[in-house]
Amino acid sequence: MAYVLALDQGTTSSRAILFDQTGAIAAMAQKEFQQFYPQAGWVEHDPMEILTSQMACAVEALGRVGARPRDIASIGITNQRETVIVWERATGRPIHPAIVWQDRRTAQQCSALEESGAGDGITDRTGLVIDPYFSATKIRWILDNVSGARERAERGELAFGTVDSWLVWHLTSGQRHVTDVTNASRTLLFNVVEGRWDPELLRIFEIPESMLPDVVWSSERVGEVTTTLGLGSITIAGIAGDQQAALFGQLCWNPGDAKNTYGTGCFLLQNIGTKFVRSKHKLITTIAASAQRRLEYALEGSIFIGGAVVQWLRDNLRLIGSSAEVESLAAGEKDAGGLMFVPAFVGLGAPHWDPRAGGLLIGLRRDTRPGHIARAALESIAFQVADVLTAVDGETPEPLAALRVDGGAAVNDLLMQFQADVLGVPVVRPRVTETTALGAAYLAGLAVGFWHSADDLRSSRKDDTRFEPGMDRAEAARLTSRWHRAVDRSKNWVE
Repeated sequence: MAYVLALDQGTTSSRAILFDQTGAIAAMAQKEFQQFYPQAGWVEHDPMEILTSQMACAVEALGRVGARPRDIASIGITNQRETVIVWERATGRPIHPAIVWQDRRTAQQCSALEESGAGDGITDRTGLVIDPYFSATKIRWILDNVSGARERAERGELAFGTVDSWLVWHLTSGQRHVTDVTNASRTLLFNVVEGRWDPELLRIFEIPESMLPDVVWSSERVGEVTTTLGLGSITIAGIAGDQQAALFGQLCWNPGDAKNTYGTGCFLLQNIGTKFVRSKHKLITTIAASAQRRLEYALEGSIFIGGAVVQWLRDNLRLIGSSAEVESLAAGEKDAGGLMFVPAFVGLGAPHWDPRAGGLLIGLRRDTRPGHIARAALESIAFQVADVLTAVDGETPEPLAALRVDGGAAVNDLLMQFQADVLGVPVVRPRVTETTALGAAYLAGLAVGFWHSADDLRSSRKDDTRFEPGMDRAEAARLTSRWHRAVDRSKNWVE
């Protein structure tokens, strides 16, 4: 068999990528899908559009190289993580649009839980904080707000899943209702210390256990595709949430290894090994993907608006016609012209965790040009990553020696150089930047013997690009201080 197929279901698009045995991309297909904003702070997707766009991409990718199902060793799935879908077991139809991880509609529910004193106990079990970001309050919202949903759930008629569960359910004609340990660890319902759904958490969030999927390892045979023409009989053998897949794809398998993914949001993860550790600096502890079928952990800092700020420049301000144009626009200016941009469109994530923060663009002058705004937008991504890395360094005995990077915005040389400058450490970009999909492929390929060992994977990695810090440290410190002042102004902006 010539390829492993990765289904990379993201927040704004679905992609399918075929990888050959060297880890190189043989073919790719991608389709954007619609974002819905029914109210301020609400973000939704159409689950059926997610499914159909993902399947269309998979078939298209195979068609680009003339591959047939017999040429595919296995399928690996990676997905936007905390997004919630609830559907009918009898029909497979969703009862409500998918509530996306960015959605903030349950902020009051979270505040009430925090005020009740439940926070420490929940963090001890899950490694997470109480925040609308995670799945549990979204599930409860659907049960409380969709007519008849709670009664139907208690009768066992409804299924919940993150996007991986939704895809596997339909790929296997409803025969498998599963999620892997990494996605389960993002729900606020999974005890990451004991590796199981937690009855006390289900009680706190008032969610019937019958809704939940079975939990599998990230690298194991789950089932075969039975429903989709062009993919029939291919084995599904890898599942991981997008950021854990990227950590695995970057070969960050040892304690201390770290990566940052520049996607719609930014997510910095550091492998901390097999012992659960609760963060002291407002990071979260999550389960890392492993091919060893054991619980491994990572510290994570989640930034809600990363590459999405570029989409905002494109779609809202119309400063650019495509996301790819932002680098040339920003490069036309030597700096941001005194601007600071805090893209807290949906509040601030790690290490601030402030759902009331508002976006802020400060320092506008008569001579401010579109290039200054574009540059400030890119720099805002790097500043947010630097904040998270400072928190990570506070958790570990040794500061990070280098940051491995991936994701769509990692191809932006101007951003990567500025990131190295404000961090003061090298930034390392792999030859294949699609490491989220690559990690899913690695997990699926290892499970079926397409790759036999970690050495096979390491031997195929070469031609990394390194960005060395070039900015004077005093200047970097001055800019970082101005950034922090801007962040302070953005906090508690929304009453």
